[in-house]
Amino acid sequence: MVEDFTTIITSLGFPSSEAFIALLVITLAVIALIAVIAALRPVLSLYPYTYPNARVRARQGRLLTDKQYSEILESQNIGEIKNYLRGIPEYAKYIDEFPLEKALDVQLAETYDIIARIAPDNSKDAFSFLMKKWDIRNIKSLIIAKEARLSADETMNLLVPFGELSDRLNTLVDTDNVEEILNGLEGTNYAPILEDALPQYKETGLILPLEASLDNYLLENLLRTAATPEDDNTALLHEYVGTMVDIANIKIILRAKTDGLKFEDIEPYMITKGYQVREWKLKELMESEDVPGVINGLEGTDYSPVLSDILNDYSVGDSIAPFETALDNYINEIAKRISLKNQFGIGPMIGFLNKKEKEIKNLKTIVRGKREPDLSATAIKEMLV
Repeated sequence: MVEDFTTIITSLGFPSSEAFIALLVITLAVIALIAVIAALRPVLSLYPYTYPNARVRARQGRLLTDKQYSEILESQNIGEIKNYLRGIPEYAKYIDEFPLEKALDVQLAETYDIIARIAPDNSKDAFSFLMKKWDIRNIKSLIIAKEARLSADETMNLLVPFGELSDRLNTLVDTDNVEEILNGLEGTNYAPILEDALPQYKETGLILPLEASLDNYLLENLLRTAATPEDDNTALLHEYVGTMVDIANIKIILRAKTDGLKFEDIEPYMITKGYQVREWKLKELMESEDVPGVINGLEGTDYSPVLSDILNDYSVGDSIAPFETALDNYINEIAKRISLKNQFGIGPMIGFLNKKEKEIKNLKTIVRGKREPDLSATAIKEMLV
């Protein structure tokens, strides 16, 4: 190959010694170009996140501080909490428009919407698909409201005006039952999903098949949007989404075992393409006899040490809430680790969304705690995440 290049250069009129020098220069130039491309590639992968992260960091600086939580906890009633939140721009515009807890949910939905709109192209599909969680939440709320025979006003207070269905909510509120909700969803992706689950709902009288089918649709497609990592950013997004899927599966199996459900009862609700918990492992977990069997079956995954310590204090019949809390804390730790590890890429976006979720959850905990006359500020504080 070198001789061929030398022959070409010599044929252009260069002496052989000059041909060698020219060849050496060309070789060094090619090596330098390759080195420059290799060095720039990580930088180029981070460049699309520069503007989104500037927006995210500005909003992250407005998250509630420990001092603000303490001040809110000292509120004497719901009215004082509302007055306090009126002083925070993100919440002020919704506090007087909606009931308090709905106002908090609307602000969270707005945050998701902003992230979806500013996300770079290689992660936009995942963040955009996350917005469907509000459609799914609204459909679930509608189904629950119809089962509980709530009024139109009571039902509307459960709904968050974000997502693809926001312009249909008024019509859906006026439906009388699940079948009418399904008719109102005609032309959306949600109609065929609910149609498939409708026979089991009618047979059992339980809304679990309807809820689970919607959850599966969200998580399976969310995992699909992050299924092919292109670089460190999309690889971390895949890890985060995949962990969410694993935890959703584990929670369902744990709940099923406390209810004495068998493999065939659980299988329809599983998302088989998990992250660490693959299809064969899911089958093994579903076939476990009880909650301890599920926890022991997770050995070899990152979820095992998270849950094993709690298992030591667990007795058959106890609540599985501590396991669920531990799993929620684990996904929070994953988000925190990603945000620190990838500070100039996708990390801040994942970390911010997770922190915002925690903030809304904490505010709701305080609001509900203040409605309990015998619950002290100290007791409520211990419930915060």
